[in-house]
Amino acid sequence: MDTHRLHEELLQREVRVLVVGCGGNGSAILTGLPYLHSAMLAQGHPYGLHVTVMDGDTVSPFNSVRQPFGRSEVGLNKAIVLVNRINLFWGLNWQAIPQALTPQTLAPSYVGYGEPHLRPDIVIGCVDTRAARAMIAQSTAGFSGVGYYMDLGNSASTGQFVLGEPLNERNKRSRTRLRTLMELFPEVADPALDDDNEPSCSAIDSLERQHSFVNGVLAQHALALLAGLFRYGQLAFHGAFIDVAETRSVPLPVDPKVWRRIRSGRGKTRCLNSKQAQSDP
Repeated sequence: MDTHRLHEELLQREVRVLVVGCGGNGSAILTGLPYLHSAMLAQGHPYGLHVTVMDGDTVSPFNSVRQPFGRSEVGLNKAIVLVNRINLFWGLNWQAIPQALTPQTLAPSYVGYGEPHLRPDIVIGCVDTRAARAMIAQSTAGFSGVGYYMDLGNSASTGQFVLGEPLNERNKRSRTRLRTLMELFPEVADPALDDDNEPSCSAIDSLERQHSFVNGVLAQHALALLAGLFRYGQLAFHGAFIDVAETRSVPLPVDPKVWRRIRSGRGKTRCLNSKQAQSDP
C-alpha cells in the first residue's frame, strides 16, 4: 500500500473548495466544512478554506425531514440559504452560486455572478444523477486545474466517498495518482443508467428510500478524511464504502493493485449496487 501526499501549495495559501449540490450529502458536508476550516487555522494553516456552493434547487416543504431547512425557507435557493447561515454564524465570506452545474462552470474562463474565476482546488460532488456526475468528471479533467475531486453518493442505507485526482494538466499520469470514483466504477457516471422513474421527494418517500442518518454518517467520514489530509499532509486511504444498517465500513487504500482489481471486476463487492450512485434531491 502506498501513501498519498497533499499537494504542497495547499499548505501555503487559501484552499478553494467548490461544493456541487446542497441535498442530503451536500448540506451535511457544507455544515461541517467551517469546523474543518477552523481546525486548519488552529493547526497553523495560513488561510484555511474558501468555499463556493453551487445548487440551482429551491427548498421544498419536504426537505426539512432530512435536510437542515425550515418551513420559513421553503421556496428559497438552497445554496443561498446555507451559505448565508454559515457566514452569519461563523463570520465567513463564503459564496453561493444559485444555479445548476453546466459544462462551462468549471472552465478556466468561467466567471459567474461577477465573481473571480472559480478555479477550485477541491471539488466535492454531492449530486443525484449519473448525468451530473459525468458533467463534473468531464469538467475536472483535461485542461482543468482542479487538484482533487471528492464524490459522495448513497442508496437507502449504504454509500461511498472517494477522493481522487482527476487526470488533467495539474495531475499528471502516474502510478500513484489517486483514482477518481468514475475511473474505478465508470457505471456511476453513465447517464443511460439514470432512473427517470424515481419516486418524488415527499416526506414519506424520503424516509422510506433512505436511512435517516446515512447522509450525516457519510459526510462525517468524508470530512474526517479531509481533516487528516490537511493535518498530517498525507493519507493511506482515500475513501470508504459504508453500510449504516450493518454499522460497518470498508476503506479504499491508496494501492494501485486494489485499483486494478476493482477496475477488472474482482473488487465489485466493495462498491455500490446499481442504485447507490445516487443521492437525494
